[in-house]
Amino acid sequence: MNYYTLNDKIGSNTDRWTPGWGLTYCNFEQVSREKSSSMNGPSLKDRYMQSHLPDCFIASAGATISYPETRFMLSATQLAFRRGDAWLFTDVSFEIHPAQILWLRGKNGRGKTSLLRLVVGLTQPDHGTLTWDGVPLHDAPDYRSQLVYIGHTNGLKDDLTVSESLHFLARLHDRDSTPDSVSAALLRLAIHHRSHLPVRTLSQGQRRRVALARLALEQGPSLWVLDEPFDTLDQEGISIINGLLEEHLARHGSVILTSHLPFSLKGIHQINVLDLDEGSA
Repeated sequence: MNYYTLNDKIGSNTDRWTPGWGLTYCNFEQVSREKSSSMNGPSLKDRYMQSHLPDCFIASAGATISYPETRFMLSATQLAFRRGDAWLFTDVSFEIHPAQILWLRGKNGRGKTSLLRLVVGLTQPDHGTLTWDGVPLHDAPDYRSQLVYIGHTNGLKDDLTVSESLHFLARLHDRDSTPDSVSAALLRLAIHHRSHLPVRTLSQGQRRRVALARLALEQGPSLWVLDEPFDTLDQEGISIINGLLEEHLARHGSVILTSHLPFSLKGIHQINVLDLDEGSA
């Protein structure tokens, strides 16, 4: 695991990236999956795999996965943000390349959520710049379509059913929202048995699963921005999200997340860390 504090400059081991601040590239060698079988035609799990992962995922165990190179990169340079008269952070810089994950750490009130809101364009920095593939975020025409943001709150409507809620979120963000895709995503999050119940009847952990089912609808190497995705989840739920993160990184997707819980991902050689508690703010 690589750690980067506010004062860490890029070293000789990472100077293949743009000069300045940066993170090390994560290498992936091989990913394998076994196709599930069904006596009566494709199961719901099979349909999910067929519609959301490349054909090579539906291969015998040990198959090598290859993805086209994705050139998009998120870059932050000398970001500073304040709340009232108090600076939450200053001089924060980082890069996120395809197939990379950045774990944003810090104590409560340190500005983690505020930094994520800057990344997704909900607020503007008091100083510094954010670019997508070298273009300022507000001028990058494809940034929104490449972005998946799930905040600390779930964004669900109490009066909608679980299926209706996920369908609404998918349509809102221009994602596949067919009945089969929604059902498969809920199955992946192990919340399908509540699909016809109103959201208001769910526990907090179940609501979190419904919100995170959006990740199971994703097919491309997009940028995931996740605020405390493991919050209120049990061990089964955490394992499911870890699996989704692993698959996303394997298809050259990128992730920036906050979490107070330590985590590890199979096949991921390193998780890059930006600690807002270190350095001078």
